[in-house]
Order: sequence, then structure tokens, then C-alpha cells
Amino acid sequence: MINAKAELLKQGFYDSDAAFINLMKKRIHHVLLISSVYDAFMLEEDGRIDEQIFQEYTSLSLRYPPQFYKATTASEALLVLKEEKIDLVITMLSTEKSDTFSLAQDIKKEYPKVPIVMLTPFSREASLKITKLKHESIDYIFSWLGNADILLAIIKLIEDKMNAEYDVMEIGVQVIILVEDNIRFYSSYLPIMYKIIFKQAQTFVSEGLNEHQRMLRMRGRPKILMATNYEEAVSIYDKYKHNVLGIVSDISYPRNGVIDKEAGFRLSKKVKKDNKYTPVLLQSSDPKNRWKAKEIRVGFLDKNSKSLTFDLREFIKEYFAFGDFVFKDPHMGLVVGRARDLKDLQEKVYKIPTASLRYHIERDHFSKWLRARALFPLAELFRAFKSDDFIDSDETKKFIYDSISEFRMAKARGVISSFNRDNFDKYFSISRIGQGSVGGKARGLAFLDSLINRNKLYHHFDKIEIAIPKTVVLGTDVFDEFMDQNKLYQVAFNNDLSDEEILARFLNAKLPQQVYGDLFTISVAISKPVAIRSSSLLEDSHYQPFAGIYNTYMLPLIDHDRSQMFEMMVTAIKAVYASVYYHDSKAYMTATSNMIDEEKMAIVIQEVCGTAYGNRYYPTFSGVGRSIDYYPLPPCKPGDGTVSIALGLGKYIVDGGLSLRFSPTFPKNVLQTSTPDMTLRETQKEFFALDLNRITFVPTPNDSANLLTLKIKSAEEDDAIRDISSTYDMHNHVVRDGYGDGGKKLITFSNILKHNSFPIAEICQKILKLGEREMGNPVEIEFAVDLNTRKGDKATFNLLQIRPIAVKEEMLTLDLDNINRENTLIISQSALGNGTIDDIYDVVYIRPELFNAANNQKVIPAIEQINNDFLKSGRNYILIGPGRWGSSDPWLGIPVKWPQISAARLIVEAGLDKYRIDPSQGTHFFQNLTSFRVGYFTINPFIDDGYYDLAFLDAMPSVFENQYIRHVLFEQPLVIKIDGKHNVGVIEKPIRPSMPGEESQSVNLEISE
Repeated sequence: MINAKAELLKQGFYDSDAAFINLMKKRIHHVLLISSVYDAFMLEEDGRIDEQIFQEYTSLSLRYPPQFYKATTASEALLVLKEEKIDLVITMLSTEKSDTFSLAQDIKKEYPKVPIVMLTPFSREASLKITKLKHESIDYIFSWLGNADILLAIIKLIEDKMNAEYDVMEIGVQVIILVEDNIRFYSSYLPIMYKIIFKQAQTFVSEGLNEHQRMLRMRGRPKILMATNYEEAVSIYDKYKHNVLGIVSDISYPRNGVIDKEAGFRLSKKVKKDNKYTPVLLQSSDPKNRWKAKEIRVGFLDKNSKSLTFDLREFIKEYFAFGDFVFKDPHMGLVVGRARDLKDLQEKVYKIPTASLRYHIERDHFSKWLRARALFPLAELFRAFKSDDFIDSDETKKFIYDSISEFRMAKARGVISSFNRDNFDKYFSISRIGQGSVGGKARGLAFLDSLINRNKLYHHFDKIEIAIPKTVVLGTDVFDEFMDQNKLYQVAFNNDLSDEEILARFLNAKLPQQVYGDLFTISVAISKPVAIRSSSLLEDSHYQPFAGIYNTYMLPLIDHDRSQMFEMMVTAIKAVYASVYYHDSKAYMTATSNMIDEEKMAIVIQEVCGTAYGNRYYPTFSGVGRSIDYYPLPPCKPGDGTVSIALGLGKYIVDGGLSLRFSPTFPKNVLQTSTPDMTLRETQKEFFALDLNRITFVPTPNDSANLLTLKIKSAEEDDAIRDISSTYDMHNHVVRDGYGDGGKKLITFSNILKHNSFPIAEICQKILKLGEREMGNPVEIEFAVDLNTRKGDKATFNLLQIRPIAVKEEMLTLDLDNINRENTLIISQSALGNGTIDDIYDVVYIRPELFNAANNQKVIPAIEQINNDFLKSGRNYILIGPGRWGSSDPWLGIPVKWPQISAARLIVEAGLDKYRIDPSQGTHFFQNLTSFRVGYFTINPFIDDGYYDLAFLDAMPSVFENQYIRHVLFEQPLVIKIDGKHNVGVIEKPIRPSMPGEESQSVNLEISE
């Protein structure tokens, strides 16, 4: 029962921070100050009111100081009210004139919702005048004691009243009730109480993970609500009793319209009847009341005491749960421990004596302390349980520790926190060192973290933790300082230096001094190997195809020597910086029309997902998913997406290794494992792992230095592939699902894809759809999965990256209704691939008028020779013919092998009137199409499925022809356009030949992956 109740309450962990934005919505922005010239002079004796208020706000880390307008006459005041949106009127009581109240009545009549405060110098004359005059139009009366802090207190008191209804009742903000009818005393108390609250708020805002969060958390500070009679006090208490932090009350004040000298005691008894642990502080000018206060177990202050304000401050700090959490021995009254913040409380809870723990739980001290720090969901959770709900103190401590742990993890999700070496630990998802940009890759990580948090993916799948790896980002300002202080731009832009020379210069440079301490803290805190990754301004940005251009270095965890770990991290960071200026990087910048001096580099330091197996470290598998598939295998559609997965580190997939490709919508339809022969040929043979024996790190421009390339047998020896392998029965030529005894192990992922032992398809499908929806673009993700967890632990699904698939070719959309057939060679409504190709001059096609399926085998030699000629010249061509290209059955099409047509950039299967064969999808041929990203059209013009202007080709002179095929060459390039999202493709006829003096331009825009 406790678990069900706790889980229900813990749901608030994940939603509460959004609520801070809605706090303190109503504010005082414009204040009208009405006073005589003399009073105005008196108010500004120590400086302008605006400046005093601004300084007061600044000193207490408050924002939004109000603007003051001034008027010295009634007519001026009414004019300001008419012209400006005034939120508060403060009027000075003049002892010489008697029009203050009548003016207040006039203002209230015209502006009934604007609060009016009377400010009067403290004097006997002023007190008598206030007592004699009616003041229904005056909301509050305060004494001016010469300090601007009374103005701040007035403004905050009114703001608290304006916002209490929502902030307290809906969010759980705490309330301190002040009951006092003496103007002199509450004018003195309020500034003190607000200063205590604001100082307290400055301590608890540190629970915010960045400046924005800290600013928002300030809004969650306790509110002060004031009453001047018994009825007001009871009304406030009854309304907010479940959120009352404490009460400060006079003893003698009006009840039922007359002074009741016992009013404070009556209120105290009412409060204590509801909750005996609610702190109440009574004050009186009669010292005899001290004993009565003691009898009913409430605090007492003598109003005549010279230390009144000091004593008030100390009582609030101790009993209203401000400051440190102080663990006490209930028997001796001794302090047995302190916790300064939530992290400290979590770390110390196991060390607290059982008696002390029980004492604080029974008195609701944990909940009260958390509420005072605006940690409302956790406070609600702790308030719901007592010691008797647990078997013993160990279970109690575990509950407190685990609850704080979950809360801190929930708070860190979706937030880039400011790195603080004093409180950095495993609960920070992603932290930033420096103030500069975090770069594209880190932005993607932060977006993923936010996406996980907003959509509650972390607990969506049972026994699976979906998260980003623990990450720290060095901002681009660190890079700028590194480059400037070491004068490295001269080196960076020197095209005569080799990559090795550039790297050597960068390694000899020093990082900015201030980051060394932070990096050492990280080296001590991490518990896994780390990847030092680039995160440049241009990486993973919309319309910037910069993925994989810069280096990533993986470092083993040197557990016994964190100083060496620190040195390796520093070296790797400098090596990643250097990779910005390698020759290939500069060439790529030029090719993409970017300026190298505009590039800035942030660094991502990220724990690597995986498990250590002896001297090597790797995840169970890694993967790349795309929300759009340009080579869908029926019944899949482009929008179903595609995922490629492989054993080991993801670099194997990114570098083009043999991975397993499937649709997350139809995960059981895997082409590569459709036959035993294909499974043997088309499944993974090797994998990448991190070498844990490399305890020294010497970087090179090649970032694979620390990686091992291993055979599948090594993973079998590690017992790491039980969940992802099948067993080949050689005697029966059968591949059996699962990890059986004997037989060769093949990486098929059959248990996962066919039997859903791990819901990889569902996870990828959900994340890809969410990513595409929220980015407004097709997306690509990278991830790693570790299934080799300790008993009872969750499996890990780590999202490593998300990027938009947004190069211009990916955005291509073709409208069949607007395609001009006269300018078109071929139109296909069943096209695979995506993008534009505009550098193809050659077409090789089967002559349909002479076609006979019996001759299909005889066609191959000429095609192979033509293909070899193209390979030697480095050119590509379009290949057109009937039936299935690559079919093993010559009656179904030309039975070529892939190497015999490998230079083809686009393959067209064109059906004939009496020879219509289903397209090649479903054979190994399709695997090569997807692997090499070759465009593929299917047309059957004889049944109005597509269009083929054969006459146009026949009219062209041939470069080569025989009885089976023709090869034609155009002076200008044909343009191939493929709309992968809608499976539409066209081949546009060449434009007119160049006129003399004109230059022909050909741009090679490859089909996008």
C-alpha cells in the first residue's frame, strides 16, 4: 500500500517545476506616491525613492522593482491615475491638512481595485489623528521609520495577498500569518520578516540547476499575510491551514469589534488543536503573559525587550524551518547533525540516529523544512507518511534516500544545469561549464532530455531506463579563450601544416585555468568510461549536414588513478579542438559554403553506455534510427521509419559497418535474415569495443586509437550476445532463433525483433515520432542499449544524439500534376531513394523491341564491360531494363550480380506489355540498394503506372549497342529527382546544349541517406 501511495505522490516530482512559472503572476509595477513637497523631501532625505527601492531589491536578489510616480496635489494625483496604469497608491498623512482621507475616497470610488496605503511619520499626533478619522478607503496604514525597506515590505505584502489564492491553494506555497493591530509594531516587524524570508530564499534557490530555475524558485518563497483583528486571522488560517508555516501574533487585539486581551491565546489554541506542531509566536507588552504562553506550548516575546527584533529573527529561523536542517537528540536536546541543502540531507540520512529520525518524522520537520525551501512535491510525499508506516528505521531511511534521489533525478531532466564543482554528482543529466553556446550536438542532447521529461518516457517501459548519458558540456567561450590565450588561430589557418602538426601545437597549449578544477571534479565523479565529443555551432543544425566531421575520443575509466583520468580528458579535449582545423574539416567547410573562422567548438564529456568484459567495454548494441525511410520494404511506408542496430559501439554503424536494418512498424520483416544464406552473408561479422588496457592516451588525427575491432566470437566468449544472437545449424542449413548450444552464433536480434524480449521497435517508433513532431522535421537518432545489468537493475536505453534530416534534397517534394511530360524521360510512382542527382550523362537500357527473356543470361557480358568502364572513369549511369535486376531466376529478369552493375546511380525496372514481373524488393538485391543508396524506380507504362519516353532514347546516337542493349551519352546532364516521402521520382531530359561562351555547370548532389 505504501508503494502505491508513494508512486502516486511521486508523479508530482515531474510536473512541479512548470508550476513555478505560474507563481506571482500579479505584481506591483507602477506606484503613485502622493505627498506634500516637504514629505517628499523627507522621504528622499537619503536619496531618491526609486534608487533606494532598486538597491533594496538588488541586495535581496529580487527582480522587477516598481516605477514610482509622484504627485503633490489631489489634481496631480488624479491626472497620473488617469494617464498611467497605477497598481498601488501610497499617500502621506499630513498633520497640517485633512484632505488625505477624502482624496482616498475619491480614488477608491473611481479605481476600486487599486490598493491604497497611508504612510505616516511615527508620532503621537499622527496616531491620534488616525484613530479619530474614518479610513474605510485606506487598505493599510504604515509608519514611516526612515528606511526604504518599509516600502519594499508594503509592496510585497500586497503582492502576497494578491497571489495567495492561486499560489497557496494550487501550488502549495507556504504562508506566515502576522496578527498585529499596532501600526508601530507591524511597521517594524514586516521589513524584518521579509528580509528573513528573502535571505532564506537566497539559500533555497540554490536547489535550482541554472540561473533561470533559480530565478523562478524565488517565486516559491513563503508569503506573509497580515490580519489586524481576530476574525481576519481566523479567516486566513482556516483558508490556508494546510500550508501555514507559522504564526506571529499579538495577544491583545480586536475580536467582535472590541479589544480582547485573550485573542492571541484563543487563536493559538485553535491552531494547536488542528496541529500541535504548528509554531506560534505570541508577543505582548505584559511580561506576565509569558507563563500562559508556556502553558499552551507556544513561543513568547516581550514587546518591551530591547532585543525584540533580534529575538523575532531567531525564532523564525529556528521554528519556521529556515536555514539548515538541524538533527537533534530528543532526549538530550543536543545537535547530532546538520544538512544545508537537499543533497546534504540525502547524504546524511543514513548517519542519523534512529531516535532523532523518528523525532523529526513525527513532528513533520522534514516536510516543513522542504516546504520552506519550495520543494513542494517532496514535502507532500514526506507529510503523507509516519514512522509507523515502515518496518524499521532502515526502511525509513531508504525511503527518504530513494525519494530524494528520484526527486533530484526528475528535477535534472530536461535542464542544462550550471556546473558547480561543490555539488556535482550523478543526479545531473547535463551540465554546462562556461557561458557560451553548447553547440549543436549538446543542444540535441538537451532537447532529447527535455523530450524524455515532457513525455515521461523514463518510466514508460517497465524495467527499462530511458535517458541520456550523464553529460557535461564545455561552452564555446572556453574554446574562444583557449584559442586566444594560446595564439592558435595562426596555427589553425596555416594550410601548410599537416594534421599531425596542427594536433601537436594544440596539445602543447593550455586550457583556460578556471576549467581545470571543474574537469578534475568530473574525473573523480564519473563511474564509467567517457567519450570526449565535438559539439560545434554548425553540427546537427538545420540545413547543416555536419555529422561526423570532427573527432570523438573514447577514454577508459582509470579508477585507481583519477589524476591520470583527468590528464587524459584534458588531452582529448585539446585534440577535439584541433580537429576543427584538419584539412578534411576545412575542405568540408568550403564545400558547404561555411567560413572556417565562424566555427566555434563546444565539448561534450559523456559517460559511455556499456559493460566491462575483461579488457574491453561495449554496450549490448547500438543503433541509428530515422523517422523516414527512403527504401521501405513492403508493407512499410516511408513514414514508418527505419532503424539499424549492431553489437558494440555505435561507431561501427556510423562508419558503414554491416548492421541489421528493420522497420520499427514491422520489426519482424527483416530482409537480411529472410533466408539462411542471406543471414550468413548479410549479418554482422565484427564489432567495436573500447580498449580498457590503454591507460595512456596519445591522440592522433584518427580518433579510433583506443578502439578494438573484434570478431563476434569475442562477444560470445564474453557471454554478451545471448539476447541478440541466433544459432546456425550447419548440418540442416537452418538458423534457429536464440542462443543455443553449439553452432555458429549470428547477430540477428531475433529474440528482440520477433519475440519482443526488449521493446526496441516500440521505443524507437515512439521517440522518432515524438522527435519528428517536436522538431517539425524528419529526424535521425543515435542510441546505445545495455542489457547486461545486475540482477534487479533496469536495462539501459541511452539516447546519444538527435539531428534533423534537413539538407535541401531531403525537402524535395514532387507534384505529379505539375510535371511536364515533354521535358521528362521517366516518371515513377514507385521510387526509392531521396534527393537530386544532376551529374549523370549516360543511360544504358535494354532494347524492349528485341527483348526475349530467354536471352537474359546473354545480356550480362556487355553490361559488365560497360560497368567496368564506368568504374575506371569514376562516372555513374542510369540502368533501365525489364523484370528483376539481379534475380537468380533468369526468366524473371537479368541475373546480374551486384558488382556487374555497381556503377549505376539509378536502376529502373521497366515492365513490358507482355512481361510484367514484381519488382526486386524482397531479395538480396534490395539490400544492396539500401546499403549503397542507389536510386530505384519501378514503372509499368503499359498499365498507366508511370511514364517512359523510349522514343527519346532511341532517337539519340549510341556510344555502344548490340542486339540486347544500347548506351547513349548526352552533352548535358539528366536530372534525377526523387521525393522519398511520397515515393515519386522523375528523370528530366537534359537542358539545351550550351551556347558558345557558356560554361556547363554540374553539381554532384548525392542522394541523401
